[in-house]
Amino acid sequence: MTETPPAVSLTVYAGVDTHKHTHHAAIVDSVGRQIGDREFDATAAGHRQLLAWLTSAGIVSRVGVEGTGSYGCALTTVLREAGLTVVDVDRPDRRSRRLHGKSDPIDAYAAATAALSGRATTTPKTHDGNVEAIRFLRNARRSAVKARAEAITGLKAMIVTAPEPVRACLDGLTDATLLRTCARKRPGAVTSGDITAAVITSLRSLARRILALTDEERTLTKQIRTLVAHTAPELLDRPGIASVTAAQLLITFGDNRDRIVSEAAFAHLCGVAPIPASSGKTHRHRLNRGGDRQANRALYTIVINRMTHDERTRTYVARRTTEHKTTREITRCLKRAVAREIYQLLTHRTTPQPALDET
Repeated sequence: MTETPPAVSLTVYAGVDTHKHTHHAAIVDSVGRQIGDREFDATAAGHRQLLAWLTSAGIVSRVGVEGTGSYGCALTTVLREAGLTVVDVDRPDRRSRRLHGKSDPIDAYAAATAALSGRATTTPKTHDGNVEAIRFLRNARRSAVKARAEAITGLKAMIVTAPEPVRACLDGLTDATLLRTCARKRPGAVTSGDITAAVITSLRSLARRILALTDEERTLTKQIRTLVAHTAPELLDRPGIASVTAAQLLITFGDNRDRIVSEAAFAHLCGVAPIPASSGKTHRHRLNRGGDRQANRALYTIVINRMTHDERTRTYVARRTTEHKTTREITRCLKRAVAREIYQLLTHRTTPQPALDET
């Protein structure tokens, strides 16, 4: 590991392998020759030292950083504020690691090489505006929804095996009444051999937890709706788009929406652009199973809503059905059209309506 600043070169490229406590940086020249590498603390002081070390090598053309949305988030902000061009680098896949080995210097040099070759071109999100706030609220809401679903499953499973007197008084109740009834129960002290008291205590605990998580989820949803309405009100005006799906689409774009250069790039990012799978005389495309799966899910939710409630979409579905298209094929076409519409809305392009007639 190089401890002193590398020899000055005219133009250099850098790569950073990021971790929770340390970052490992490496520098290559314009033809890919290794100049030096060094480890820095993942702190504000360490970020400044890493920046000084990089700029001492010459003119830094690009810096490839792994994990710009996680461990490398703070470092990316420092590098961008210093005027450096930062690109997001995917972590090496398992096959590459089996062939070339795994270490922090190897990964850092691989990131630098990706920045040099142009293989890494993705502009990182800035994480400094309303969309970042929406992301935190969305993550908290998703955790509350998941915990509530788990608690509901546990409560209903508990009732199935509860003693007959307890099960009999809860049988046939609606979910809302069931939760209120369990939450109001007074089991008394749990003593040795008193299974009924233990069951009632458990049911009350789960019911109160579910009610608390429901209130938490509603509060977070309201806050998300407020921020989405302030950030991109045009999304909420479109049919089939609610605050939660709009929030996910904004998160996929990021605060710096110009980082996505075309609607085709956005479609690829959401996993709704077909991938060529041709060979020889066979010319075909296959389904894209990559991309941001949460964004893909949001587009699917919008399409299902529109297929049920939007007259224009229902007319399109009827026409494509007469052309012997399956529901899955129609849904894929609509997801691609919605992705085009969302891109036009969020980048203020013209023609915000999805071109269903051309899909």
